[in-house]
Amino acid sequence: MNFEQSETQKLIRQAAKDFAEKHIRPYVMEWDEDQYFPRSLFRLMGEQGFMGILVPEEYGGSGLGYFEYSAVVDEIAQVCGSIGLSTAAHNSLCTGHISYFGNDHQKSKYLPKLSTGEYLGAWGLTEPNTGSDAMRMKTTAKKVDGGWVINGTKNWITHGLSGDIAVVLARTGELLDSRGISAFIVERETPGFKGGKKENKLGMRASETAEMIFEDCFVPDDALLGQEGQGFIQAMKILDGGRISIAALSLGIAKGAYFASVKYSQEREQFGKPISSFQAISFKLADMATQIEASQLLIDQSCYLKNEGLPMTKESAMAKYYASEVSVQVSTEAIQIFGGYGYTKDFPVEKYYRDSKLCTIGEGTSEIQKLVISRQILK
Repeated sequence: MNFEQSETQKLIRQAAKDFAEKHIRPYVMEWDEDQYFPRSLFRLMGEQGFMGILVPEEYGGSGLGYFEYSAVVDEIAQVCGSIGLSTAAHNSLCTGHISYFGNDHQKSKYLPKLSTGEYLGAWGLTEPNTGSDAMRMKTTAKKVDGGWVINGTKNWITHGLSGDIAVVLARTGELLDSRGISAFIVERETPGFKGGKKENKLGMRASETAEMIFEDCFVPDDALLGQEGQGFIQAMKILDGGRISIAALSLGIAKGAYFASVKYSQEREQFGKPISSFQAISFKLADMATQIEASQLLIDQSCYLKNEGLPMTKESAMAKYYASEVSVQVSTEAIQIFGGYGYTKDFPVEKYYRDSKLCTIGEGTSEIQKLVISRQILK
């Protein structure tokens, strides 16, 4: 495996870094405090090619691979985890699902608008009583003449209110049947589809998380993604790739906290010298740097396997599990290095600390990742 960055990858990373510094950093705390979701920002990101990174050029996307994709999420998350999260959810989940499993008509209709940021995507799997236990979902899609009628509620949905289209998983067969779930594309203006409660979260506060409610929501036959009964199988494949993006999100948050800590430790003086000169601080920085490098290598390995079309369920779960836990550990140590100042909103690390925890929960908890990994190694 060769993880050396190509010139294209370097350019994409720098473009994402420059964009985040100009269009995101000045507003980070304002958006966080107000729980403001900056919808217009994602149209600007679409102009940069960041909303359809993995989408083939023939459908209006950037036609890039997972190294470039993870770099974009990483650089954006170094500035704001919320925007990194929304970028990942849009690209990996809704857009990714249509790109991988849609027919030519569906791809031609939706991918160009998703890739430019004209459309924002949502992805509905989780329900109030079924998080990791997705096969017990209660949302149903009943076959009727000319289409399907969807009833049920999804929650913890990124862009649940603002998403212009959603890919929704619904039960079309028997409970607990892995081939009894299907995926549908539902447009926001469809009668019977509405947003519900917006969550008031600890972190990632500028990334919208809300319910999606379906009440006798009719969608035509051509809204079905792939074949009937293939939805759960599709979702598991989408989550394999999605884990890479959450690992990259975790890495970006960890890097942001680490870089802030290095800078602060060299500027802050105690007992007549910078605190970075004390072993207690320098050893913390050494641990943080090592964990970040290890996370990067796990992510790079997953990106390589994904780009090559090779099996990577175990590797992506490892990357997501490790990087997300590192994100929490690094941001925790960052607070410690900053001391009392780190506990205030006048300094950046408290936000990294709050944002990091979501990474160990979203798109499969750390416990679920360990379940996936153990099943793979014990086959």
